[in-house]
Amino acid sequence: MRIIATDVGTGTQDILLFDSGKEVENSLIMVMPAPTQVVAERIHRVTKAGKALVLTGTIMGGGPSAWAVRKHLKAGLPAYATEAAALTIHDNLERVKAFGVQIVTEEEAKRLADSGEALKIVMQDFDLYAVSCALSNFEVRMPENYAVAVQDHGNAPDKSNRVYRFELLRELIEKGGKLEDFVYRPEEIPQAFTRMKAQADSLLKATADINTRAVFMDTGPAAVFGALTDPAAVQPSIVVNIGNGHTLGALVDENRITAVFEHHSSRMDPEKLQDYIIRLADGKLGFDEVFEDGGHGAYIKEVPGFGRVRSIMVTGPKRGMLEKLSSPEIRQEISKKLHFAAPFGSMMLSGCFGLLAGFLEKYPETSIKLINH
Repeated sequence: MRIIATDVGTGTQDILLFDSGKEVENSLIMVMPAPTQVVAERIHRVTKAGKALVLTGTIMGGGPSAWAVRKHLKAGLPAYATEAAALTIHDNLERVKAFGVQIVTEEEAKRLADSGEALKIVMQDFDLYAVSCALSNFEVRMPENYAVAVQDHGNAPDKSNRVYRFELLRELIEKGGKLEDFVYRPEEIPQAFTRMKAQADSLLKATADINTRAVFMDTGPAAVFGALTDPAAVQPSIVVNIGNGHTLGALVDENRITAVFEHHSSRMDPEKLQDYIIRLADGKLGFDEVFEDGGHGAYIKEVPGFGRVRSIMVTGPKRGMLEKLSSPEIRQEISKKLHFAAPFGSMMLSGCFGLLAGFLEKYPETSIKLINH
């Protein structure tokens, strides 16, 4: 069985091509610029050329791509977008229009691009064609099985998407908090997860002529369950994923996420992060505190207390926030339990291994074994 797992972040997209006929460590991997970074660069080129811009495709990760659109408009250049693509900029299309983006139909977008009035950029998180081209240059064919993770805030045109994201996470934790609660086949994706649903629709359309099997997850739970494949992850465990854009911490007990916090990595520092870790396990970290500090929030269903936590697993490209600290800078109670997760030897691929575990949850294959605690 061959499965391609793609974990889409803010800074990078991490890609794993798993082949059950080989050792996991021999899986092919790519760590490439995130789609939002790629799109942002393409928009910058249009701006530098002094041309009008037309966005097509679907909702994808914002941040750099959305900021690039705003910069294009600030330069006094026209920007057009279909409704689906415009949702990348904001869930409220009236807000998008207020920024100066002109909403057009798919037909109008095509006319603008075909006539040369505007340069077209396709918005999408998982570019099947780009990945296929990269692999084909090394004589590697694409598989029929896919697992994709994106960070999904849901569709919240009239409220903070940070608040809405935590409402969705709380529901999933209350549902059980197990891996199976966070992974979806295309037809199972809740309507609230608009970004995830858009990528599923796009992938199935692009692979309509083959027998595609696919699953989708949010990047946060994918990283958590992936880090748990590291043998050092003894539960109860706190898993911290320090990503380029976001830092997520989750308490996992008996393979269930029972508490979680999420913040922006740019707003975190070693002292704050260590404090969050301890207070999450003690049940003393509140939503309002994290939210008012600019983060997404926190939710605690049940916790064992920090004293009963057996391992703290840290992963993600910004894990140096803790890894590079000198001994006096690390709190003693944390240092005794601290491990830097590298599932199957690959620190950057925690999310991909979580996706792989999720795929096997939905499409069981008894011959494939992942370490799971």
